[in-house]
Amino acid sequence: SRTNPFPGKMVVNRRLNEGNRNKETRHHEISLAGSGLTFEPGDSMAVCASNDPPLVEEIIRALGATGEEIVPAGKNETAPLRQALLRNYAITTPTPKFLKAIVERASAAPLLEELLRPDHKHDLQVYLWGMEVIDFLLQHPSAKFTPTEFVGLLTKLQPRLYSVASCLRVFPESVHFIVDVIRYESHGRLRKGVASTFLAERCNDQPIPVFPSVAKHFHLPEGDVDIIMVGPGTGIAPFRAFLQERGAVGARGRNWLFFGAQRSSYDYYYGEEFEELKKQNFLTHLHCAFSRDKEHKVYVQHRMQENAAELWRWLDAGAYFYVCGDALKMAKDVDAALRTIVQEQSGKSPEEAQAYVEQMKADKRYKRDVY
Repeated sequence: SRTNPFPGKMVVNRRLNEGNRNKETRHHEISLAGSGLTFEPGDSMAVCASNDPPLVEEIIRALGATGEEIVPAGKNETAPLRQALLRNYAITTPTPKFLKAIVERASAAPLLEELLRPDHKHDLQVYLWGMEVIDFLLQHPSAKFTPTEFVGLLTKLQPRLYSVASCLRVFPESVHFIVDVIRYESHGRLRKGVASTFLAERCNDQPIPVFPSVAKHFHLPEGDVDIIMVGPGTGIAPFRAFLQERGAVGARGRNWLFFGAQRSSYDYYYGEEFEELKKQNFLTHLHCAFSRDKEHKVYVQHRMQENAAELWRWLDAGAYFYVCGDALKMAKDVDAALRTIVQEQSGKSPEEAQAYVEQMKADKRYKRDVY
């Protein structure tokens, strides 16, 4: 549970896209042996990551502290500053409260003061991109905080949810994830995603606190229903679990997978598994879109449009439609493609096509897990 997570053990920590210089994506398997934890395909596993130790030490130095000072660390709990910064507090993204305190205590922070005015919200966002708490502490050494004051300006470190990429019927003692590791240079410093680098770099010999998080509306349908799955990038995770589960229980519904990534040569996550399922005809259709392989960019929604007639036949016969992955662009593009396909293939008016898709949502057969 959230209050009492299970200490999982990393048993596989493998890079999936060797050769991709722009992005690092990893496959993790965490042993849950003896935990009694249960989850279903479509659910997520929460990882209670801890912060990067060198960053914690840098913050302690910037505060002029030792790290041994006792500070609040949760409801009615206290801990030494070092431990609290490692485990309890979000120490990268600056909170509005922290920024205000910098302005109040620094001898001069005119730009920040100006940007904190309500009419400068957008400018503030632009300014803050790639800026972290440590930057403000180092830029404004005249802003002094006691350790207790400092942690009072931070928010709690929240667990990070990852869609499970395996099912218990096939892997009864473990859970699998697929994770994009976040690392980038900004303002002359290397920035790191807390949970993704925790899993990639810091977990091989320490326990990983985890607990399941149940998805309300993203499970497999009962019985032998056809399913269409759209999962580019790390959005493939739940569909790997779906296919394992359907294979294990012998579900007779047909399976159609759309996958997308940049290059087929190194971004085809779990490609061998899916090609094997296609060969066995367990995957009726497998359509991939690799956006950087050709001159013009091809995405999953283009593959949907190329197969519009067949896709409509499946939907018309009651197939469930699942989408997982990027909410900003991909999910919107897929939704627009779906509505266009329904309209063009069914002969419905635009209004009727919209109503059909809304009815799919109401009937819980259009399901999205987007982030």
